[in-house]
Amino acid sequence: MSEPFLGVDEPAGEVRAVALVLHGGRATSTAPVRARQLAVVRMWPFTRSLHAAGRDAGLAVARLRYVARGWNGPAQAPVGDVRWALAHLGERFPDAPVALVGHSMGGRAALYTAGHEAVRAVVGLAPWLEPGDPVAPVAGRDLLIVHGDRDRITSPKRSAAYASAAQRVARSVSYISVRDEKHAMLHRAGLWHELTTGYVLATMCDRPPAETVSEATAKLLAQALAGAGTLTV
Repeated sequence: MSEPFLGVDEPAGEVRAVALVLHGGRATSTAPVRARQLAVVRMWPFTRSLHAAGRDAGLAVARLRYVARGWNGPAQAPVGDVRWALAHLGERFPDAPVALVGHSMGGRAALYTAGHEAVRAVVGLAPWLEPGDPVAPVAGRDLLIVHGDRDRITSPKRSAAYASAAQRVARSVSYISVRDEKHAMLHRAGLWHELTTGYVLATMCDRPPAETVSEATAKLLAQALAGAGTLTV
């Protein structure tokens, strides 16, 4: 594959906003990304949840598949792919704001590209973060970071620290710690999907969480959106 793959599920009517879903990967690998690789498949339920809840609210849901599996040090390979996707989405849906939804390496790529003029919100799911990763790109954006407290692949402590630092520049920041959850987001999968869907539709389409997710998750998101800071569920 010489360029990334970008698929889009459009809403029932006019596009009001776009959610760009970003899968994970590896620290180092130039191997091509395949459609059936686990990191890609893991994001399918998020895409379906966003489309099902957002299609009547004007939300288009885009799925990006990178060229290479790895971040690859200074190359920051997926960052270029995300920027490519944002350019294409800008041509297809002019003036539509974008929410970035990324898991693991995809979460890191989302945070690095959050400064794009179209981006309004970022959801980082168990993001891979390293010391020195910049918070400047999330300036003026709405940011939600969700991390399982039993994750041993990426660091919940680094996610919490990033969220704390981002409070200086972001429009809003929320950090949610998910008890007994690991990196794959499988133990409490429905919660991860609802947190993402409810947050994106609230920040991008003015849909209250109570209209899009379960009562318990809606109450949690209401606290997050009100600026409660760090929450545990």
